[in-house]
Amino acid sequence: MNNYSKQSMKISITFIIIIISMSNSMAQDWANLNRYKDDNKKLIELGFTNKRVVFMGNSITESWLKLHPIYFSNKPYVNRGISGQTTPQMLLRFRQDVVDLNPATVVILAGINDIAENTGPITIEMIASNIYSMVELAESNEIKVILCSVLPAKEFPWKKGAEPADKIVKLNQLIEEYAQKKSLKYINYYRLMVDEDKGLKKELSNDGVHPTIKGYEVMESLLNEMLLKEL
Repeated sequence: MNNYSKQSMKISITFIIIIISMSNSMAQDWANLNRYKDDNKKLIELGFTNKRVVFMGNSITESWLKLHPIYFSNKPYVNRGISGQTTPQMLLRFRQDVVDLNPATVVILAGINDIAENTGPITIEMIASNIYSMVELAESNEIKVILCSVLPAKEFPWKKGAEPADKIVKLNQLIEEYAQKKSLKYINYYRLMVDEDKGLKKELSNDGVHPTIKGYEVMESLLNEMLLKEL
């Protein structure tokens, strides 16, 4: 073997080691179970409150607290959104980030990142099934559930050509039908936030996916009345 071949082999082996290391690093906490670990511990130590509400979701939920913190202040609301997450990741962390906090109610807003295939190919039916499983976990622990429609989106800034609009409509139909079948509370954000092209209204978003403060105010107007009935 000549020196060039030896050098090429060394580079290839080094590259493989780097890839494996990166993969192992991601695999160690694929669902980001450590994200709220310390915060959860503090809440559990505070004890049970019969008015606690956990918001389970992705960046739309996480940014809600960042952009409009006043909505969460002085209320028993716990935000457990993690940017970029898909429903299998949420399902994996649902017990520790929702059930173990012993809330009265959980608000589930999930599915947009699945449609973008953030963690790989998945069907609309599989997305819905993951949401159903979260509901079943909540109900088996006597936690009331509020299911939310996925917000409209015509295109993803991070994944061009995904054509999510009609997929969102189909997923929302499955979620709403399930909510009706199970007599669950269902919030139709989509109806008030969609434009004529099945996208998110421009005045409610800067990127076509994530709400602005004005967008969150629309969501809050729908959610407030329902939460007041639950608490």
